[in-house]
Amino acid sequence: MPVPRPTPYSAFNFLVGIEGIDETADVGGFSEVSGLNTEVTIAEYRAGNAKVNYVTKVLGINKSGDVTLKRGVMGAQNIYEWLNAARAGDIKAKKASVTIKLLNEQRDEQPVVTWTLKGVTPIKWTGPTLTAKGGGDVAIEELVMSVEYIEQS
Repeated sequence: MPVPRPTPYSAFNFLVGIEGIDETADVGGFSEVSGLNTEVTIAEYRAGNAKVNYVTKVLGINKSGDVTLKRGVMGAQNIYEWLNAARAGDIKAKKASVTIKLLNEQRDEQPVVTWTLKGVTPIKWTGPTLTAKGGGDVAIEELVMSVEYIEQS
């Protein structure tokens, strides 16, 4: 259950848990989560013999958008292995669950909000952009996941 308070929580203390990957391990630490969204589609309908000149809006299906995770490259293979399992047709890998837990500023054990992503399939992995001029940039890898349903608790 979300923990209400009068001021908004900061967005920099969070944990990401992917089925089969330990959320507190160094290899599971993500620096960014984006794309958390869900929407209900609307179908417009009007009968030809309707006495009014406007459409009726009917609730349609709901859908969730793709979610993107980013983390520094640390030599871990777990994300790439998950993507490989999905490419090979492993049904369990294709329909994993992912949890995103927002923590308070003290990083207490109890999350203030948890989003559970259901029916998650990795659909795109992007490696880091490498430039020889650098020195201050971190090599970041990105994983885009298709999500069937999002629950908030």
